[in-house]
Amino acid sequence: MRILMISDVYFPRVNGVSTSIETFRTCLAQQGVEVTLVAPRYGSEQSSDGLIRLPSRSIPLDPEDRLMSYRAALELAPRLEQEGYDLVHIQTPFVAHYAGVALARRLGIPAVATYHTLFEEYLYHYIPFLPREWLRGLARRYSRRQCNELARVIVPSTAMAERLREYGVGTALEILPTGIPLERFAKGDRAAFRQRHGIAPDRPQALFVGRVAHEKNIDFLLEALQLACRRIPDLCLVVTGEGPARPALERRAEQLGLRNNVLFLGYLDRIRELPDAYAGSDLFVFASRTETQGLVLLEAMAAGLPVLGLAAMGTRDILEPERGCQVGADDIPRFASQMADLFETPTKRQRLAAEAPHYAAEWSDRAMAGRLATFYENVCRQHREQFHPGPSPLPRVLNSP
Repeated sequence: MRILMISDVYFPRVNGVSTSIETFRTCLAQQGVEVTLVAPRYGSEQSSDGLIRLPSRSIPLDPEDRLMSYRAALELAPRLEQEGYDLVHIQTPFVAHYAGVALARRLGIPAVATYHTLFEEYLYHYIPFLPREWLRGLARRYSRRQCNELARVIVPSTAMAERLREYGVGTALEILPTGIPLERFAKGDRAAFRQRHGIAPDRPQALFVGRVAHEKNIDFLLEALQLACRRIPDLCLVVTGEGPARPALERRAEQLGLRNNVLFLGYLDRIRELPDAYAGSDLFVFASRTETQGLVLLEAMAAGLPVLGLAAMGTRDILEPERGCQVGADDIPRFASQMADLFETPTKRQRLAAEAPHYAAEWSDRAMAGRLATFYENVCRQHREQFHPGPSPLPRVLNSP
């Protein structure tokens, strides 16, 4: 089976979508599913086997991302027709969506999409000069129209499926989370991480991993930390990742008197440095209310790190069983008290740490990729039955317009 993926973001742009794409591409290849990804060029990156880079330009108000060329994407059609694909999988709702739908129609194959991001909660942070309710309504109409022109839509969590149904999406939805490479996060070096960043071996340390953006609600964690430090004065919060909110959050930490209790590390390499960060910490904390899944929660648990996080939107599926984790109160004083309790009760923290890897194993990348491969097969079979009924599939040459 040959799959054409298309996305407005991919590495070197670091975010959850890039991570999801990389994870699935790697594991699908191990299951005999060949994936070609079309993505923007950020600088001098070149196309390679299985990866087509397209020209792109910068986006006002969003220096981290690029807008890839719609024309260049459509110009791929003759080449793609010759190579023969079974399905187009769209990963983002911008140029990639419209180009992906157009290419699928040209190739006579079904188009599906993964709905990764709850845009109604994100837009206000990037376009603050427009009314929030107006932006929410726009995001809902935009999402409904796009989803309803696809064969199927993949969502990473139950909460996201519920939200799309509220929008009026009638297309069939498939709940399929991104899995995690368990082995990568089980081999971190605690001592090396702490020595590298000047953190005492026995200092209590909490960790946040993710994009440092306003919608991640990191200021909630800073205010909770300030209260928790009344009971645990040397408690340290390590914040890893880059994003537009970092300068404001650094100023906020200063205002809260947390200069010696917060360490902003920026982006960490996912292969070596990030596993060390998980291993070097005692508790993972997370307060985003708009997460569509929350892969970092599973990464932390795969590393044996207990989690304290808000069970909101997509994180509900992960956190509500309370295996290897504790659901945090969506209230700063109570969340702070829970954080301090976990540090003051090492036996409970150790119990959660022991549970965490076993629970994370149920969300492995291989298991989820197997489900995605089956999903592709089902969509393609239904497409053939709808448009090419008969005792057997038509030869591929007849599938092209």
